[in-house]
Amino acid sequence: MADDALLLGKSTKQEWLALRFGNRHGLITGATGTGKTVSLQVLAEGFSAAGVPVFAADIKGDLSGVAAMGEEKPFILERAKTVGLDWHADQFPVVFWDLFGEQGHPIRATVAEMGPLLLSRLMDLNETQEGVVNILFHYADQHGLALLDLKDLRAMLQELGSNKELQNELRAAYGNVSPASVGAIQRQLLTLENQGGSKFFGEPALALKDLMRTDREGRGHINLLAADKLMASPQLYATFLLWLLSELFEELPEVGDVDKPKLVFFFDEAHLLFKDAPKALVEKIEQVVRLIRSKGVGVYFVTQNPLDVPETVLAQLGNRVQHALRAFTPRDQRAVKAAATTFRQNPKLNTEEVITQLGKGEALVSTLEGNGVPSIVERTLVSPPLARIGPVSEQERRQIIAKSPFRGKYDETIDSESAYEILQKRARQKIEEAERAEQAQQADSGGLGGLLGSILGGGSAPAGKGRGRAPMSTTEIIIKNASGSLARTVGTQIGRAIMRGVLGGLGRR
Repeated sequence: MADDALLLGKSTKQEWLALRFGNRHGLITGATGTGKTVSLQVLAEGFSAAGVPVFAADIKGDLSGVAAMGEEKPFILERAKTVGLDWHADQFPVVFWDLFGEQGHPIRATVAEMGPLLLSRLMDLNETQEGVVNILFHYADQHGLALLDLKDLRAMLQELGSNKELQNELRAAYGNVSPASVGAIQRQLLTLENQGGSKFFGEPALALKDLMRTDREGRGHINLLAADKLMASPQLYATFLLWLLSELFEELPEVGDVDKPKLVFFFDEAHLLFKDAPKALVEKIEQVVRLIRSKGVGVYFVTQNPLDVPETVLAQLGNRVQHALRAFTPRDQRAVKAAATTFRQNPKLNTEEVITQLGKGEALVSTLEGNGVPSIVERTLVSPPLARIGPVSEQERRQIIAKSPFRGKYDETIDSESAYEILQKRARQKIEEAERAEQAQQADSGGLGGLLGSILGGGSAPAGKGRGRAPMSTTEIIIKNASGSLARTVGTQIGRAIMRGVLGGLGRR
C-alpha cells in the first residue's frame, strides 16, 4: 500500500484507490459467490492500515476473519505475486457490535433519535399513521416527555388512545387522531417488539465517536456489526443502518476536502434499504449520500445487482468494483447492460460481455483519479487480504470482545425517567387525588346524616341529662339505621339513589 492510496489489484497495471477520493462513495456488486466479501475485506484492511476507521455489517460472519492473523496459503501467495503485492500475514483492530448483544457490544438508540420518519418506516406505517406518530413526537417534545425506549412509545400511544381531553386538544391543533390509527400503530409496535426491536431502543445510546477511533499504532478500528440474526428482520436492519448514516450526517462537522476519510461505511445487502421505500425516504437517502462526503464519510453500497440502487443514488458512487453478473433472465440482462453503461468505457474491452465472463476474484474496476474523473474501466485481478479469509471461531470472538476498549460501557441497560415513568406518576397522582376527594366527601356526609336523624327521629338528649326516654319503636329503629347508612354513602350516586328511595318510602307510609 502507498501512503496516499490502497491497492485494489492488477489489470495491465496496478489499480489503486486514492485516499483523498475515499469519501466520494463507491459500489461493490456481483452475483453470489463471485468475491464481493473478499473485495470488501481488501478495502476495509486498506482503509484501516491508512488510519481510517471502518463500519461494516457482517451478514454471514465471513468478514470477522479480518480480526485474525492471515494464513500463508499457496493460492494467496500466488495471487499476491501476480498483482505485485508484498504480502505478509496481518490482523487488524476489530470491535464487534450486535443489536441483540449476543456476538458483540449492544448498539442502542433512543426512540427520539430515530425520529418519526424512520420509526414509521421501521413499523411499515401508512401516511395517516405516520402523521399520528409525528403528532405524538411533537406533543412529547412540547410537554417534556422523553421518548427513550419502546415502553415510552407504548405509554404515549395508550395515553393518546384513552385520554379524550388530549384527543380533543390535539384535534383542535393538528387535526383528527382516530382511535383506529392509534390501534394500528400499537399492533405494529407489538410486531417490532417481537422482532427484537425492544433491545435496540434505549440507553446508553451509541456514541458515534466510538466508531471513529484508532488503535495505538494509528490504524483505524474496523467496527463489525453481527447481522446474521438481524437479517431475519430486514426492515430493522435497513432502518438501523440508515439511522446510523443519518446520525453521522447530523452530528459530524463540515470538513470539506480531506486527505483521507474520517470514516468509511459499508452498507451490505443494500437492496434492503431501497426495497418498497416510499419516495420521501429515497429522497432522504439521496440527500444524505450527496452531502455526507463533505463530513468526511465515504459510503460504499454492496449488493448483487446495480439495479438495486436508484439512479439518483448510483450517480453519487464514483468508485466501482463490479464482479461477475449472470444474464439468464431479462432482468439479469438489463442489470448487465446497466452496469456496463455506468463505467467510463475502455475501447479495448467489451464491458457488457466481460461482466458475464469474470472469474471468481476478478472484477471490473474504475476509481476516481486526477480531478475526480472516473478512470477507464479495467478487468482486474483483486488483491488477496492480509488477514484471515473466513470467520473467526466463537472462542476467538469472545477473546476479542473481552479486550475491547468498550467493554462494560454498553453492556448494561440504563432505565432513565422518561415518558413511561412520568405518565405512570401522573396516573398515580390522579388516583390519590380522587381517593382524597372521596374521603373528604365521606367526612362531610357525617354531619348531614346526623341532621337527617334529628329531623326524622327527633334529637336525643345527651347522656345523663335528666329526662328519660321511652324505648324506640321499630319504625324509629329503621329510621335511625337508614340515616346512619346514608351518612356513610352520601356523596356518591349510589348513596343519593338510596336516600331518595328511603325518603320516598317513608313519605308513602
